[in-house]
Amino acid sequence: MPMSHPGPEAESGKRLLRREFLTVRSRLTAGDVRETEAALAARALELPELAHARTVAAYVSVGSEPGTRALLDALHARGVRVLLPALLEDNDLDWGTYDGEGSLVHVQHRGKMALLEPAGERLGPDAVLTADAVLLPGLAVDARGMRLGRGGGSYDRVLARLERAGADPALVVLLYDSEVVDRVPEEPHDRPVHAVVTPSGVRRFR
Repeated sequence: MPMSHPGPEAESGKRLLRREFLTVRSRLTAGDVRETEAALAARALELPELAHARTVAAYVSVGSEPGTRALLDALHARGVRVLLPALLEDNDLDWGTYDGEGSLVHVQHRGKMALLEPAGERLGPDAVLTADAVLLPGLAVDARGMRLGRGGGSYDRVLARLERAGADPALVVLLYDSEVVDRVPEEPHDRPVHAVVTPSGVRRFR
């Protein structure tokens, strides 16, 4: 894996890696995704940070992303308040609550894939500050806990908002086993996550 560099080199290294990981994911079938979804939920619920959380900010997986629906349902069934993002025009995230299968709507954003978003009341971008744990989408994480995101910047804004407010929720990324790597390129604004959950287990970083 490439070494970490600030600035343009890190950004171009990230672009290359994103393509590689997305290519591998694109070969997964719906059956592959379903098979790993239950294992991901079971492993994630073993994390004390999720087992004891009252509010979890999560997201609805789409396509060949590691499946989150089983985990959302398990958290909701436990009485956890689950916040889900709604993409704003400037790529920031608003939030709404997950109240089960019927509380999601398909939203087609211009130039982007269709997303499943909460159908109910919008709580505002600062709602994430109430979360005890935040599940972050990603494409890879390295041995230091540095996450490779998709590059849209939405979760960089979320992490910056948490930092500005002095909030310190558990940051958890859900991945496939092959997406835990030695090193991903790092930029100055990148922040490590606390744990990664894969179908075969949990790895903690701090």
